[in-house]
Amino acid sequence: MGIDIKEYLTPPVLLILFLLVVSLMIVFPVLNMIILGAILAYGVRPVARKIQSKLKFPSISILLAMVVILIPLILLIAYIVMEVTGILTGFLATNSDAGVNAAISSLSQYIPGGLDINSISASIYSSAREIGTYVLNYLVKFASSLMNVTLDLFILVCSVFYFVRDGDKCLEFIKSFVPDDSKDFFDRTVESVKDVLRSIFYGHFLTSVIIGIFAAIGYSLLGYPYGIFLGVLTGILQLIPVFGPWPIYWALFFMDILSGNYPRAIIVLLFGFFLSTIDMYIRPALSSHYADIHPLILLVGFLSGPLVYGIVGFIVGPLILGITYTVLDNYRKEYLIGDN
Repeated sequence: MGIDIKEYLTPPVLLILFLLVVSLMIVFPVLNMIILGAILAYGVRPVARKIQSKLKFPSISILLAMVVILIPLILLIAYIVMEVTGILTGFLATNSDAGVNAAISSLSQYIPGGLDINSISASIYSSAREIGTYVLNYLVKFASSLMNVTLDLFILVCSVFYFVRDGDKCLEFIKSFVPDDSKDFFDRTVESVKDVLRSIFYGHFLTSVIIGIFAAIGYSLLGYPYGIFLGVLTGILQLIPVFGPWPIYWALFFMDILSGNYPRAIIVLLFGFFLSTIDMYIRPALSSHYADIHPLILLVGFLSGPLVYGIVGFIVGPLILGITYTVLDNYRKEYLIGDN
């Protein structure tokens, strides 16, 4: 028996579809902030509930929980900005023609005799000026788009607040449209989404924190300047697939080789291999407790997510692909395998 689609395309349904399409067009420019807000709300909610058990004021508890969650992030960003500013200030203070020539002269013993040191010095100085000009132009563009950034942050904060406060109501509202024979499938899907969130938070972000702490301790003990800063960079790079900690320890290795500190070069290389190795044990051990998702799915999400959603794509990308996989897997178990 064929299905008459006209029976379903009633005027109310057509009106709802029209309004949904128009609403999506309005929301689409800030959709990534709303999705990110829903994700962050999942992490803020437990903290808000603990505070609410003592404070008894839901809205104030949520705001305090958001502040508690944001303080470490704000301090981390402030620390990175201060360290980068200090490094750039020190570099610019010595980045004169004489400074560049002195640096090149000190490295002249490593440069083949056929190369002109003065031309190399001029090229490096010109490249430094071009980099400075690029950074300045980027800051000007960033300032011009500050209004859009402020709007995105405002929507993000509001999304986190209202998803924490009314997330259960939103879920119940969506569930009310689900047919009775599919409510079990809907509930299992919601639980699978929570498992994916836990897997991303604990399996990837917690792994990066652990690797960053190990790196900061190791680099500081080895006597590198800005050891803690290098550890922070290592933790951030650990979040990015394919990168991991290797750019930091390989750069330190070559710097030690050029400076003649061969023992420390070997030690930092071995330490870097140690960081890369423990990642292969920590990440699966944490992720496998929450969601059984193939690593390739999350890898593709991490790599392609930023291309679509920008920096938030590192979270949104693997989350969407992970949820899609779990929904398909639940559907397969519920309606395909279960019917056989």
